[in-house]
Amino acid sequence: MAMTVQERVRATEEAVGQLRVGLGAVGVVLPSLRMDPVSAAGGGPDLPLVDLGRCSVDVALRIVAVLHEVEGVAP
Repeated sequence: MAMTVQERVRATEEAVGQLRVGLGAVGVVLPSLRMDPVSAAGGGPDLPLVDLGRCSVDVALRIVAVLHEVEGVAP
């Protein structure tokens, strides 16, 4: 059975919350992180999109550093 609009929005909000917590745990804060309101308003079967937004160069470099740590490779 297909998810209702409310279920899709809730699932997307949960994913955004988990992403915010996970990124915060490694010192990354994306201030514009949110559920994309345009895709949430659509009636399509897919979940709404997650908008990662914009970030500063410092945050972008922090993300790169975290990815390198996970990969075990120095930047």
